[in-house]
Amino acid sequence: MLDLGNLPDGFHDDPYPVYAALRERAPVCWQPDGSVILTRYDDLSTVYRDTARFISDKKAVFGPKFGVETPLYEHHTTSLVFNDPPLHTRVRKIMAGALNPRALERLRPGLVTLIDGLLDDLEAQEGPDLIAHFASAIPVEIIGNLFDIPHADRAPLRDWSLAILGALEPVLSTEQHTVGNRAVNDFVALLREIADHRRKNPGDPDTDVLTRLMKGDRDGQLSDAELYQNCIFILNAGHETTTNLIGNGLDLLDRHREARTALLVNTDRSVPVVEEVLRMESSNQFGNRLTAEDVTLHGEAIPAGTDMHLCIGAANRDPEVFDAPDTFSPTRHPNRHLAFGGGAHTCVGLTLARMEGQVALSRFLSRFPDYRIASGAIRSKRIRFRGYTSLPAKLF
Repeated sequence: MLDLGNLPDGFHDDPYPVYAALRERAPVCWQPDGSVILTRYDDLSTVYRDTARFISDKKAVFGPKFGVETPLYEHHTTSLVFNDPPLHTRVRKIMAGALNPRALERLRPGLVTLIDGLLDDLEAQEGPDLIAHFASAIPVEIIGNLFDIPHADRAPLRDWSLAILGALEPVLSTEQHTVGNRAVNDFVALLREIADHRRKNPGDPDTDVLTRLMKGDRDGQLSDAELYQNCIFILNAGHETTTNLIGNGLDLLDRHREARTALLVNTDRSVPVVEEVLRMESSNQFGNRLTAEDVTLHGEAIPAGTDMHLCIGAANRDPEVFDAPDTFSPTRHPNRHLAFGGGAHTCVGLTLARMEGQVALSRFLSRFPDYRIASGAIRSKRIRFRGYTSLPAKLF
């Protein structure tokens, strides 16, 4: 019913009718390459929790896709998201310690200042684009600050991030392969230079993420490859998903004026609004797992070694879990969405992403309560990540 290598017309604009059909009639949807798509909430929740039968290690998949001697292969098989214990446990523990509440709260005043400055710039734009001039600029600066990356070195970070994450699409062109490998190499070169400087001039490990990652913990330090590739992972994860969260949120609030009015009256409502944006238009539409043994789902025998595409965008609109799942309901409670994954691999940066989304949406609305999305919006033509590459607006 859905071939990820041959998408139906209009899929990128609105994939949700396709997802609904899969949930109802083909909860295990086989692909021509032998992989499967899962779309039901309970199935994804089970897979996320069961790390014995469903593993994250993707060496067997990424080897043929990228080539085992390539920078893309080294990155995507070394970063946190595609690893299992014991490496995952060790890296996540160090990373979670680096992304501690003190470090994140230290960013809040700078986040507010940054967003207010971007709003000033937006007001001066003749044709403001809410992605180029606002949403995409926020994570670049915030994560750059988290790592204390010199401002002069930040310009290429977003393009590198898009190139590396774009290589995770089901179908990879020769150009995407080349650009992605080059991006990993350039990223590592920059991080090596910064890390060399930080070793000579260490920061406070309680607030400087790079210093904390370099320091390690009582179980030891990360190798150079583990350090650089997981720094890239943090930088990449924050760029793409947070940009999508803010852009999708502004689009949804434009189409649901009553929610905008409620948020203007009470900015504390930005918390449930952001959660509903994450559910309704999940920034990350797909996750992946590999079966470690033969399993059966919905009467379908799935052999060991099968690549599983976990459709978060479909699960977050499952009517078995969410009332009126296709309705934007910013006061929805409970809202047990899977936008950040689940289980041992729950997104380590979720607190930062939520903070950025809440501050960005509430301060934008305070400044431009009557904004409208203009014609010419362009959806990103990607399957794994859902967002806009351009979102023109009228600010009034």
